[in-house]
Amino acid sequence: MMKKITVALVGRPNVGKSTLFNCLTQSRAALVADMPGLTRDRQYGEGHIGDYSFRVIDTGGLSQAELEGVSVQMAAQALQAVSEAEMVFFLVDAQKGLTPDDELIAQKLRQMGKFIVLVVNKIDGFNENLVLTDFYSLGFSLMFPIAAAHQRGVFQLIEYAFEKLPEGYSVESDEFASTFSAQAIRVALVGRPNVGKSTLLNRLLGEDRVVVFDQPGTTRDSIYVPFQRFDQDYTLIDTAGIRKKGRIDTTVEKFSIVKTLAAIDDAHVVVMLLDAQEGIVEQDLHLLGYVIEAGRALVIALNKWDGLSKEDKTTVLTGIERRLVFADFAKLYPISALHGTGVGHLYEWIDKAYESAHIKVSTSRLTALLQAAIQEHQPPMIRGRRIKLRYAHMGGSHPPTIVIHGNQTEDVPDSYQRYLMHFFCKQLDLSGTPLRIEFKSGTNPFAGRRNRLTPRQEYKKKRLIQHVKAAHKKKKKT
Repeated sequence: MMKKITVALVGRPNVGKSTLFNCLTQSRAALVADMPGLTRDRQYGEGHIGDYSFRVIDTGGLSQAELEGVSVQMAAQALQAVSEAEMVFFLVDAQKGLTPDDELIAQKLRQMGKFIVLVVNKIDGFNENLVLTDFYSLGFSLMFPIAAAHQRGVFQLIEYAFEKLPEGYSVESDEFASTFSAQAIRVALVGRPNVGKSTLLNRLLGEDRVVVFDQPGTTRDSIYVPFQRFDQDYTLIDTAGIRKKGRIDTTVEKFSIVKTLAAIDDAHVVVMLLDAQEGIVEQDLHLLGYVIEAGRALVIALNKWDGLSKEDKTTVLTGIERRLVFADFAKLYPISALHGTGVGHLYEWIDKAYESAHIKVSTSRLTALLQAAIQEHQPPMIRGRRIKLRYAHMGGSHPPTIVIHGNQTEDVPDSYQRYLMHFFCKQLDLSGTPLRIEFKSGTNPFAGRRNRLTPRQEYKKKRLIQHVKAAHKKKKKT
């Protein structure tokens, strides 16, 4: 088996880079649609084809047209991927043939001095020999035809490329060793469009890792970025912003939202970004509800804080805290992703939320806390009988779940459940994670079993029945 290397996929827009990325990683990590410019950020993945193991980088499309706005940063991301890689798959489109953009990209790649394989995609229905002849003018000695959409020739491409790879190119890199580490804390940055998620991710990493542009909807895919800080592995997940359902007008945006919700489910900790200048809106509350329902640890960051006056800060903070009473377990932290204010402490809040979500407590301690809670405030009376809560134990983590056993637990009112929840959170020093409490009533072990009497008990029972009948007849006569 060869050592793991990094493979960058580059080419014009809409030549099938993301489709090939999904084939190589055997996943659906990259969004795929029949439209140019869908991919904007560098997307990393782990490829396993046969005996070959490697890293793959999907990139945005390059073109010779005058680059403006977000396209400039897309091109910079693609060229950064090429500089990181040991092998480059330069994709061209067999259906469109050779274009001026292909020639420009070929010239740029030759200047970077990388090991390049020219991959002619969308070969289905064409005579391969005729199509390949078209691209010989680009001057690359290594060329291979595939049809990524049908996974035709993909396995052969990897074999061909690795067999041709010169010695000295296959270098093991530790930079992305924690890509899918089981010990990595996965942190998803979520929020409405244009609240500063990508800016915050770049600030946390200290580099321009993802495209940032003053335009809602810049991020379309969920980008997983692994890194290490103080011997702790993290994976930051930049997600697409979620708008109101009525404003979603494209299929791509619908898929982007699906990927965002999947990233929330995949995360250990969710950093929810709010816009301090706009305050909290209904869409923020809906998204927070989804995070809490998913049971994820939560940190709420109030971004763009530096742009407010002292009076506005007090008004905004009071209004948001009032509306977030249902998520009082999560702390609200004012930050400025653009200027870095408060961002340095974000890791502390993330670590605390993660530790709280994965807390382990013994049954004896939980039972002692339960008895202390009952002593401080007794459960209510139900139908003349007081609810009895006997003992508690851990039922799971992420989110932490406490199972309480007793009698009539199905009748425990919501108010008393909230009391127990706040009591346990305070005593266990939980912060940034929802706590779930489940109740289980004890069952009668003799339910459904017939009581069998001994011969002596049967005799006494008959004597008692005769006595009752005789007394009843005597009473009737009188």
